Amino acid sequence: MVTASTYNILMYSHDTYGLGHIRRTMAIASHLRGHGVNVLLLTGSPLVGRFDFPEGVDFVRIPGMIKKTNEEYLPLSIRLSARHALNIRRNIIVATAKAFQPHLFIVDKAPLGLKREVLPTLKWLKRRMPHCRTILGLRDIMDDSESTRREWREKGIYDVLDKYYSEIWVYGNRDYYDPIVEYDIPQSVSEKMVFTGYIPRAQPRRAKMAEMREEERITKKERLVLVTTGGGGDGYPLMDAYLTMLENMEEPPFRSILVSGPFMPKPMREEVHRRAHKVKARFHHFHRRMEALMGLADVVVSMGGYNTTCEILSLCKPSLVVPREEPRLEQRIRAEVFKSHGLIEFLPWSELSPDSLGEKVTALIDNPNGCCHGISDFRFTGLEVISARLEEFRGQDS
Repeated sequence: MVTASTYNILMYSHDTYGLGHIRRTMAIASHLRGHGVNVLLLTGSPLVGRFDFPEGVDFVRIPGMIKKTNEEYLPLSIRLSARHALNIRRNIIVATAKAFQPHLFIVDKAPLGLKREVLPTLKWLKRRMPHCRTILGLRDIMDDSESTRREWREKGIYDVLDKYYSEIWVYGNRDYYDPIVEYDIPQSVSEKMVFTGYIPRAQPRRAKMAEMREEERITKKERLVLVTTGGGGDGYPLMDAYLTMLENMEEPPFRSILVSGPFMPKPMREEVHRRAHKVKARFHHFHRRMEALMGLADVVVSMGGYNTTCEILSLCKPSLVVPREEPRLEQRIRAEVFKSHGLIEFLPWSELSPDSLGEKVTALIDNPNGCCHGISDFRFTGLEVISARLEEFRGQDS
């Protein structure tokens, strides 16, 4: 039961592909619980139970869905039709909101949720709990301008943003990328937008770093390259090119750790594991403490998703980004923007090869500040701004 001293925050993360959404949601939730609130996560991530949940944060797991195309989703494990699984998810989301009675409802990235599954909850909150503030949290870049504008027009997103959301938090810097201009946001919606800045990640403790170094058998004198493909569903070409690069070297001048991601297809993951063992590289298909692993690295190679990029920049690590370009151009656009600000090195997907990868990685190892000179001046403000918004809400409600 909600009491006068209770402030409940419900967070929704659809989580159909990769790890970025749940990791960003967890970072925000972990920060918010320090404000004496209850945080309950609604998520479809099959990996949510592997994360450490701090006191004051809990989760409700809705049936997982897997993304086949931009518009097609299928149940991840249960043997039901997509429509049946979506009905179950929709009903759980509404029932949780009714029982939890949130003061704040934060929806990650998808204004309607997966296949419009959040819309009934937004309508119920507006009708029955008008004091509950509804927040849409958007990453810095959704997709290219034309595709986003077309999708939002076709799905009626502009009307939903206007009618059902109290505020829209953009987890990015408007000076880097301005969605108001790029996505043709109408004034009635743009007036609700708060640019929080990027969401930082926790700095690993020295004790954890020492423990991790021992676990990975990396000496302090050895230079280390970490290769991660996030969720890994489409990360095999990057892993394949990197391993071929190592296989072509007589004696690599650095150590390597590869994290394939839990969604890489099993045959590919097993192949990567075998090949990594042959070239004396460490391999993980999933790692709970990616921040600590990144903390060990001298260079990080990734596909440049929002979450991974924030982790890399939080740790001030020189990095090479090889962004995917299908089904969305989000990663490619972010890589180009961040490259122009001296934050990362960038290799287009079309130019990915063992030779091009070797050239870029070697240059970063030898001269880490050459292309990443802007890292030291990069500032994270996301959690500070979110905290300020929460305190203002609570002050207005008291």
